[in-house]
Parts: sequence; structure tokens; C-alpha cells
Amino acid sequence: MPDTKLSPPPLSDASAANQATDVYAIYGAEPEVQAYAMAKYSRSALSMRESLAELNEQKAEKFLNTFYFQYGHRSIADLAHVALAVEKLSILAAVALVDEQRWDGQERSTRYQDYKHATWYTPAFGGNAAAAKTYREAIEFLLAEYQELSEKMFGFLAAKTPKPSEMKQEAYERTLRARAFDISRYLLPLATNTSLGQIVNARTLENQVSRLLSSEYPEIRKLGELLKDAARNPAYNVNDAKLRAIVDELKLENPELAQEAGDLLLKPVRVSPTLVKYADASRCEIDTRSELRQAAAELMKNAAIEAAPLVDLLDPEPLEIELATTLLYGACHYPYRQIRHAVEALSAMRRQEIIELGWKNRGAHDEMARAYCAGQQFRFDILEDIGGFRDMHRHRRCIQIGQDFTLDHGYDTPAEVEQAGLLTQYEAAMARPRQAAEEIRSRVADDAALETAYLLPLAYRKRTLFKMDFAEAVYISELRSGAAGHISYRRVAYEIYKAVAERYPSLAGCFRVTDVNEPVDLLKR
Repeated sequence: MPDTKLSPPPLSDASAANQATDVYAIYGAEPEVQAYAMAKYSRSALSMRESLAELNEQKAEKFLNTFYFQYGHRSIADLAHVALAVEKLSILAAVALVDEQRWDGQERSTRYQDYKHATWYTPAFGGNAAAAKTYREAIEFLLAEYQELSEKMFGFLAAKTPKPSEMKQEAYERTLRARAFDISRYLLPLATNTSLGQIVNARTLENQVSRLLSSEYPEIRKLGELLKDAARNPAYNVNDAKLRAIVDELKLENPELAQEAGDLLLKPVRVSPTLVKYADASRCEIDTRSELRQAAAELMKNAAIEAAPLVDLLDPEPLEIELATTLLYGACHYPYRQIRHAVEALSAMRRQEIIELGWKNRGAHDEMARAYCAGQQFRFDILEDIGGFRDMHRHRRCIQIGQDFTLDHGYDTPAEVEQAGLLTQYEAAMARPRQAAEEIRSRVADDAALETAYLLPLAYRKRTLFKMDFAEAVYISELRSGAAGHISYRRVAYEIYKAVAERYPSLAGCFRVTDVNEPVDLLKR
């Protein structure tokens, strides 16, 4: 019996063209106009080219006001990406700025750049001149010690690491100076000014601005205002001077055409004037922070902070225990295990009250606090120097719950400092910020005393809870244990590997780590 199955007729040339996939890059549209054009795919059959051809900034603003703010379609803001430069902010403020899971950027490196000519941020200290003088003298002392330690450690490393004959002198010195900066950076105070660039979507920028405006630190609140202004005011155009020269030259030949060209080429571009205009301080965040601190203080009753390892892989526990402990963890300076022990002793009703503290102040558009991102199997309570934390802070796939900066955890000392006979000088440098902080706190009100955190050198320790899946534990262990890395986070990465391998021996073979106890070639980066 013949096959009666019908085959589809061949496509005509026109039909084939209509079914061809079309992929093209887009350039030249303002971020909000671009976001509007992409959002229109869900509400229009127009192509991207057609949508962009009919759009302008006013239409985009009207659309966004309707769908973003009135209807709450916040995913639209994910489509508008903006590039921002943030310069001359303190390291302390930079830590706050980059604390976003959906963040892409780069900051001035303390490992590869010399900070001997660094400037720094000075808090107001309530107008107390004596406190400001104590602060300034302490910062100047630390930066002078940083410069001296950089030179001494370069000499020490050069003395024990001869230059290979095939290596150029410039490369040799550059590599060893970078190794010296790895050590001297421990002396850099959080007040030290840095710079960074970020590329974020408008939703992240909106959240970032709101979070910064909710900070206890005046510098960070001011930073939130500056970010908001930068998004709403005309952006820096790298081609402005050249374009103006072209328009001016065109005026000599054709004034009418020059006017049209100027309107197009010199039009001020505002990267996110609509999407961040309502970003403001979060009353929810401010109130919740205060209430959780009070709850943590009542629970812990000024108990001494128990000793804790560099990396502590936490045990599995009921979700209610994890949520209550995590919420309190970010509001104090105690190790996770110490807080959990106190939480476990509470009644179920009291634990529920703590859990509710984190969400009861939420407004209509407030997201759940980060502490509720719970349930990960691999949770590490990490107590490391601030410099090492800043490197680990880049791992955005982790849920990170950070505690505030404090002098209470002490500081780390690089082995090379003692090997070079500089331990006494180093310890004296580490004692100076504590002395200055105590003096300032005796002179100013409590809210101004908060800003003594700027005195902390990067050697002082900071506690952070990292929650992740197995793949991320492997990734961090492999990447950060490499010989080219800083010894601080290399140790953290290796301890993460060891903790997982001890708990799950059959999975140890999944890791490709570098043993941090093996000697390192200082000339390889």
C-alpha cells in the first residue's frame, strides 16, 4: 500500500525569510528606553527595531511610571543596565556599596597598587575638634607605617628571592612589590579612599540606593544620594568634546544641519531618571536593624565572645533555628554556634517572635531580608581579616550575612612580618587604632563613636556567614586556594575544602585544590 502521508509544501522564499531567526546587537539607546523596548515584547508584536524607532525618553518614562511603579513589574528594571564610576570613597563605604548579589564591578586593588599617597575619609565626630585631631593623627600614623612596611618587606623578599637571569628587572621588582603590598595592606585603615566602577541593572541600583540611604554611617548615606543624583542627571559622554567640534565645524557649512546634528549628538543622556526616582531610605531596614540588635543583646546578655576557628562548617538544623539564629547573627558579634546554642534554649514561641522581627516591618514593596535566604546545606561561619573578607566578598553566588566591623576579634599577623624581625613595630601599629578609638569614644556621643570603625586596619578580623551549595564550595576552594592568591583567603578556601572533605569523605575527590602548606614561588602571580 502506497504511503499516503502528506509532506508539507516547500516554503516560498518569502516564507523562509519570515521564519529565519534574527539576532542583532543594539547600541545607542538610553538604558530606560532600551528597557522599555524590551519590555514591549510582552505587550506588542513589534520588532526591537520598530519599537526603538517609535520610542523616546518621554514615552519610556510614562510606560515605566505605569507598569513599574503602579503595577509593580520590577523585572522591567532588570533590562536597564547602567555604568557608574564611584571615586574617592572610603574602603568602609566601598564594602557597603558592593554588598549586592547582582553586582558587577571592579575596585582599585590593595594587592597591586601602592597606597602611599592615599587620601582618607574623616567623619564629623559631632564637631569635636579634639576627636578629629586624634583620628587624623592615627590615620597618618597607619599610612606612614604602611609605606615603611611596604619598603621593608620589598627589601626582605628581594633578599631571599634572587632574580632569575631570564626575568627582566622591571618585572622582577613589580612582582615582588605586589607581594610586599600583600603584607603591607594589613595596615591600611578602612578610612583609606578607593575608587570603583560598577555596571548594574536599574533594579539593583534602586535597591542599592535605598540600602545605602538606610545606613548608620553619614558617608554611606551621602553615597546613596550621589548615586541617585548620578542616575538622574546627565551622564558623562566620553565623546562629548569630539562631537561638539564636529557640530561647530558643521555650523560653518550648514547651520540648519548643524542644529539637527547637535540636537541628536549632544543630547544629554540620563541613565535611569525614572527607575530610581522613588528610591529612598528603607524604614523597614532601619527599624528591623534596631529591633534585632535589641533582641540579640537581650538574648546574649553581654556574654563573652567564645573562641571560634577560621572556618566553621555548621551542622544541619531545623529551619526555624537557622532563621532565628541568622537574624540575630547579623545584629551582634558572636559566633553562629554560640548564638544558636542560646536560640535552641528558647521556647518555640520566643523563636517565632524573633523570626517575625525580620519581616513584620515590611512595606508593600519591601523584599524579604537576606537572612531569610535559608536552607543551604553548606554554611560556613568565617572569621578572617578584613582584607581577606573583601576578596571573599566577591563571591556573589553565596548568601552572605555580615557582622559589623569591630576591634573585638583582634587582628591577623602575616608570617613574613615576624620573619623579617618587624613584629614589635607591627604590633605597635595595630595597638594605635584601639587607643585612638577609646580616646574618641570618651569625647563624643555614641552615634559619633560608631565612626571609629574607620580606624580599623585591614588586619583586624571580621565575621561573616557564607551560605552556598556544593558546587560553589568546590569553586571557591579551587579558585581561592591557588598559589597566586593572597595567603589570607587561600587559608579560608583550603579550610572550606578540608571541612567538606571531612564531613563527606567520598566527595573529597571532586576538589582540585592547592595545598596552602606547600612553598610558593614568589615570582609567580
